[in-house]
Formats: sequence, structure tokens, C-alpha cells
Amino acid sequence: MQALLGDCVASWCPGAKGVTAAVRLSGGASQETWSFDIVHPDGNIGAILRRAPQGYGAAPSRAAGLNAEACLMQLAHHAGLPSPRVMHVLQPHDGLGTGFIMERVDGETIPRKILRDKQFAQVRPLLARQLGKVLAGIHGLPVAQLPALRRMTATGEITELERDYRSFEWPRPVFELALRWLRERDPGPPPEVTLVHGDFRHGNLIIGADGVRAVLDWELAHLGDPMEDLGWICVNSWRFGEIDKPVGGFGSREELFAGYEATGRRVDVERAMFWEVMGTLRWGVMCCGMMQRFRTGPEHSIERAIIGRRSSETEIDLLRLLSPRQP
Repeated sequence: MQALLGDCVASWCPGAKGVTAAVRLSGGASQETWSFDIVHPDGNIGAILRRAPQGYGAAPSRAAGLNAEACLMQLAHHAGLPSPRVMHVLQPHDGLGTGFIMERVDGETIPRKILRDKQFAQVRPLLARQLGKVLAGIHGLPVAQLPALRRMTATGEITELERDYRSFEWPRPVFELALRWLRERDPGPPPEVTLVHGDFRHGNLIIGADGVRAVLDWELAHLGDPMEDLGWICVNSWRFGEIDKPVGGFGSREELFAGYEATGRRVDVERAMFWEVMGTLRWGVMCCGMMQRFRTGPEHSIERAIIGRRSSETEIDLLRLLSPRQP
């Protein structure tokens, strides 16, 4: 891999002398993330490769695809949003498959550290408002400049979630209640269709002592209701025990909404709450899917079983959300 990266970098980075410290960070057979340094006379450049190796080019049905991810990150970076700079989009002659190379951004993605470590104490109270402004910037990217993306509606998402849930043949009364609640309160088409990040939460945000440094993992980006992102980041599963601070365990909805509206955009609180319920149910169904694969798949991964158990947590979260008093 290091030799392949060296040949690739030499073709587009003038003065590059090769690469060093190539380490695979994560990913399965079809998606990989690598960290490496570009050796350069002006100083080494930290870089990240995201790729699907040759033979694994097809993206899952909900995924935008790596080329679309690269385009979205470039648009966000050029708009001044906290997004890593994409240095190179892989070409067939690179021999590395499909993907892109971006500049590495220093900071922290582990929620426990962001919520507990002293180095983030000063910035934690500011993060919810910062994230509101970042989301407003994402939703403000010109639709005409976006790559081809799937369109998602509330009605379509309810239908898809119900189909997935029923395929498990694992009845859960609270999920049934949530599906009925969502169907009865389907808000219909949004006043404005925008880019939606689709997975804006802990783990996909690089945080430093100065605040939000980068938004990662645009693979679930799509066109839809901008309130979806505002609801998703408030899902209780991303609070990591700080349940009284709905935004990532460090802030309030009011702070998030204030940051969003400071840019001139508007928050529909009822729509945002609808998408928070939707997001909670979606995560619950995803957890059930993990348990199903653990039970029936050839690989009985303990990680899948652990995630599968969290479906019971989402039932508690849904009951709290659907009760007259919200958390």
C-alpha cells in the first residue's frame, strides 16, 4: 500500500518524495480508511485515504458514493465550512480503486473524551451553537452545484423503516407505537429541499480546543428536509449519558437552533422534533439489524451483538419522546 500511495502522490503533488507511516485505521472489505504522511521538502503533509478497493466499487443503496463524498467535501471546504481539504480524487491509473485523499485534520472524535477531558472544558458550552451554524452552512450549499444524490422524504423514510423492521419478524410494541406516531404526524414535503448531511453526530465530527474543526463521513448525504439533521444530532444515543443536554451531551436544542438561525435560516421546531423521533426509531431498527446479522450470519461478531442490545435503549428513548413531557 505504501508503494502504491507513493506512486499516486508523485503524480499530483509537486515535490513529493514519497509517503511514510501508512496505517489502516478502519473499514471492512469494501471500505477502507488509511492514514499516512506525504514526505515533502516544505514539511510532511498529513493525509487520509478513503477508498473502496478495486472490485468493490458499488455503494450500498443509501450511500452517496465516494466520488460524491469527495465533491461534497470540496464544496463545503470552498464555502468556508469545517471540512477537510480534498487533495486528490482517485483515478483508474492510480491502481487504488475508488476514493479520494484528503488532508488530515488534528482533533478528537471520541465522544467520551470530548465530553469529559479538561482540554475541551472551555469549548463544550459553545459547541451546540457552533454546530447549528455549521448545519446552516451545509443546508445553504447551492443545490445546483451538488452531485447526483438520492431524494428522501418523510413518507418514504417511514415506509422504508417499517419494511426493515417487519423483515426481522421481531415484534416490538414501542416501535409499533413510534411508527403510528410518525404516520399520524408526517409533515409532508418541506418548504425547502436542501442538502442533508445524513449522519451529523459524534464520531463524524473532529473537535479541538477551539471548537468544530471538521465534518466527516458524508456517505449518507442526500436531498431532503434540512430539519432532519437538526433532529438526528439530538437523538439520545449520541449524548453518551448526558441525557439532559440533547445536542451531543454538551448543549441544548435552543442553543443549536439559535446558532442555526443566526445565519438567517429558520428552524421549524415541530419538524425537528418529528425527525428526532424518526432518527431514534431509525437507530433502533439499525440496532435490530445488527442483532439479526449476529444471530443468522456466518460471523457472530460480539460487536454486532453489543450494538444489537442497544435497541432496548431506543425503546426507552422513544417512550420519553412520545410522552407529554419531553427530555
